Parts: sequence; structure tokens; C-alpha cells
Amino acid sequence: MPFFSVVIPLYNKERFISQTLQSVLAQTFDDFEIIIVNDGSTDASEQKVNAFDDPRIRYYLRENKGVAAARNFGITLSNADYIAFLDSDDYWYPDFLQTMHRNIGRYAPGHKVFSSAIEIETAKNVFPADYSIEQTGYCEVVDFFDASSKEAVIWTSAAVFHKSVFEQSGVFDTNVKFAEDTDLWIRVGLDFKVVFDWKILARYVYDGKSVSRGQQYFFEESSFAKYAEAEKTNPKLKKFLDLNRFSVAIKSKLAGDKKNFRKCYDAIDFKNLNVKKRILLHLTRFQLQVLVKIKTLLAENGLGSSVFK
Repeated sequence: MPFFSVVIPLYNKERFISQTLQSVLAQTFDDFEIIIVNDGSTDASEQKVNAFDDPRIRYYLRENKGVAAARNFGITLSNADYIAFLDSDDYWYPDFLQTMHRNIGRYAPGHKVFSSAIEIETAKNVFPADYSIEQTGYCEVVDFFDASSKEAVIWTSAAVFHKSVFEQSGVFDTNVKFAEDTDLWIRVGLDFKVVFDWKILARYVYDGKSVSRGQQYFFEESSFAKYAEAEKTNPKLKKFLDLNRFSVAIKSKLAGDKKNFRKCYDAIDFKNLNVKKRILLHLTRFQLQVLVKIKTLLAENGLGSSVFK
């Protein structure tokens, strides 16, 4: 039985999958299996995978059901106790699994969720993600909500989970279309602390064609509804959800969707937003459009984060 199962959902990523897969095969810790779930790709993704000849690779082709279903299928196929996800346009540095194995040895069985810092690649630059906690050591145990006011400390392509986490917190919700990962990390964060390593071990690669990159990326109303009762008694969860509501409100205004803007705006406790965010909510659509162009340019060059965070 391998130590790690690496689950890679694949859908029309012929430009990226070879680099992604090679980053796994180049790991200094090599006790793993790779489970590739092709979610009905219509490009040359399958040919790219078939070019690799390694007995640790297990390849499955299915009809398109979405990334959540693909990841869940990979979970059911995994033989290892520890599961890592890697999106097919991202990649790991060679010591990702070695570092996760070391941290598991030091913190398990008391902790079951492990992650690392990431860097972000845009069309113009590569820069480290910005986290909302201060670094006090090379590795530390953190609360997901405290640590995720900026970049989340659980990021899909830079985290490892003991299989029992999914038994307790559940798996990816196939009814959530645009933020299925965030939805699961909330549930995981309610149940577990996160062992976070400050070393940058993975790279998020910006693909402008991905479904989550456009203005349609929303943390859906149905997801907010899931936590309606829990957020009443959990201030950390409430703040995290309000930051997501802020993001949806801004994107709704940019899209001219007054109904969704008002729903999110009315549900926010404004004590959870800083002054800048409160001002942004009251700008006109045109003012926001200009600001987004400026912020996007800055973010592409590593000089600022998204206006939505």
C-alpha cells in the first residue's frame, strides 16, 4: 500500500498536464500512486497522459460530471491513508511529498490535515501568496479561519488529508459548481486544525480558460445557506463567510446583478470588514471596473492581491 494517493482531476488541460504529472514523478519521496480521473476531456489530454510509462499511474476516463465528482471518484479509488489533490494545471516542487511525510511523522496521529505555502504564476510574473497570519516558525498548527482571511491555508493543490477526514467532514459537494473546494475546506476547518508549512512547495498556475477565473466565480447562495445556523454561534466562521459575501457582492455589482448584490450586502456584519472593503461596497459599477483593471495589473506583477480578498 502506498503512503500517498495523488488524485489529479483532468479536463481539457493538454497544455499543462505533462508538466503537472512530471512534477509528481520527480518527487524525492516516491512511495505514492497517481490516480488520474479524466472528466470527459475533448482535447489531447489523454494522449499527453499516455505518453508517460510509470506503474504508479492509474488512469480512468469517465463522462463529464464536474471536478467535484472527479475528485470524489479518486478518493474512492485511493489505496493510501493519506490523499493529496493536484489540479492538472498546477505543479509541485520536488520536496512537496517529502515535507508532508516529515510533518505527518511529527504531528500525526493528533493532526490529520497538512498543507504548505504556495506561489502564484500569472501571465507576467510569479509571486508568493499572502497569508493573514504571522510566521513564528517553519511549520505550525493553525486555525483555518484565523489563517485564511487572505489566501486560504488549505489550497487544493498543496494539501494532504488523512482519509478519515473525508469520513468526518464529507467530500466535495457535486451541487456546488464554482467553489466546491472552499465549501469543503470550511467543513474541514470546522472539524480539524491545519499543520501549515511555510515553505513554498507548490505553484498555482493561472489558466485564463478555467471556469473559476471569470466573473462567474461565485461562492453560491446554497453554500452560504449550509452554514446559516453554524455562523450564528461561530464568529470565526461568520467572518470568513462575510469575506466571501463581500467578494460575491463586488462581483455581482460588476455584473450588474443587483439582486445578488443586495442579498450578500444585507447578510454582512460590517464589523468583519475593514474600512477599505466597506468603501468598495459603496462604489459605483464604473468605479469598480476601473479599480479592478488597476488591481488586476498590480496583482499580475506581484504588487497586490485581488480586490476581492
